[in-house]
Amino acid sequence: MSAEASTTQSVRTGQVQSLTRALSILNAIADNPPGLSLTSISKLLKLAPSTTHRLLTTLQEEHYVQYDRDGSLWQIAMRAFVTGNGFLTSRDLATVARPYMRRLMELSGETVNLAIADENRVIYLAQVESREMMRVFSKPGNHVPMHCSGVGKAILMAMRPEDIQRIIANKTLKKLTDKTITDTQMLLSELEESCKRGFAMDDEEHAIGLRCAAALIYDEHAEPLAGLSISGPAARISQERLKELGRITVGIAAEITTALGGKHPR
Repeated sequence: MSAEASTTQSVRTGQVQSLTRALSILNAIADNPPGLSLTSISKLLKLAPSTTHRLLTTLQEEHYVQYDRDGSLWQIAMRAFVTGNGFLTSRDLATVARPYMRRLMELSGETVNLAIADENRVIYLAQVESREMMRVFSKPGNHVPMHCSGVGKAILMAMRPEDIQRIIANKTLKKLTDKTITDTQMLLSELEESCKRGFAMDDEEHAIGLRCAAALIYDEHAEPLAGLSISGPAARISQERLKELGRITVGIAAEITTALGGKHPR
């Protein structure tokens, strides 16, 4: 390698290192909304104070961070908000989720659904169909009651008690099959059990011969965003397999949450 090429590579390496460090600083400040002092950032990221100050100054010039003189703290500035907001406004839930849904279908061999809440029901946004001859089909735009669907119960189980009561209060829990839960207290108990295992189940509650396991996708505020489910005929999905499908769905739902910039509840 020539001396000139070596120098160029060193400069590029230094530039990448500076970028990585600057992004680490930005992430550290973002994770601490009140702000961080120069000393705190240096210790946290194991950087020399002089290096930290230089990078902070560069970020400040580009309006990604700002300095609060009263508290001697560095905080996130408007440009970082604008950049993040650009991601949020361009985010398309179904588009982001679809490759994960396809992978989930391949892993399970069953139909995968994506749905969001709409008052006391859920609306399907997207579906990846199973390749099996006998499979479930729910056209995007179709809606089902929350209380007897896997995706609906997945969303309900993560809601605050007062929000659950608001949704089901004065609403008749319609009986669609002999297994449909129509008692409010029994539904609350079922949601509690769903929380404990981490996913919801529909055991022929919406339609005879259909079983479903569903997990939750969270938004950036760690609030329920959408339900992700695997559904198929009871002839193929035993009670034991239903639980295994639930665990797989939880993992993929967590990946979608991360891909969307969402947060998991603590």
